[in-house]
Amino acid sequence: MNTYMAKAESVERKWYVVDADGMVLGRLASQVASILRGKHKSIYTPHVDTGDYVIIINADKVVLTGKKLDQKYMYRHSGYPGGLKSTKYRHLMEDKPELAVKKAIVGMLPKGPLGRKMAKKLFVYAGSEHVHQAQQPELLPLKNFKGRSN
Repeated sequence: MNTYMAKAESVERKWYVVDADGMVLGRLASQVASILRGKHKSIYTPHVDTGDYVIIINADKVVLTGKKLDQKYMYRHSGYPGGLKSTKYRHLMEDKPELAVKKAIVGMLPKGPLGRKMAKKLFVYAGSEHVHQAQQPELLPLKNFKGRSN
């Protein structure tokens, strides 16, 4: 019996829409990262991008539990000595909520060229509108882990 290895050119990709309204950020991110990697498919192969496209709407309504809004920071570095910048998640969620969601998801993808290719299939929007109607995306119900399903 041989192990099946998917080929990049033979992978069929679907488009999904996820409504992030009221969902916990980390739990949303882990489920979406799994979809982007293709782990929900039976043809999953670790070294091939078998994932689907994901559109996230209502990123501004995502929830952080506990005191994370005031205690959690997003860091970035310019590459120069002393170039570390930090932003509280409260300010980040007010100014650029789509960046907070995208950064959480991309951080759960593999590092390197394959992970960057997977990250290009993610589209995050703060409001409820998106520009991908031509792709006819399906609504993807994700488990919110609080007894509710979106």
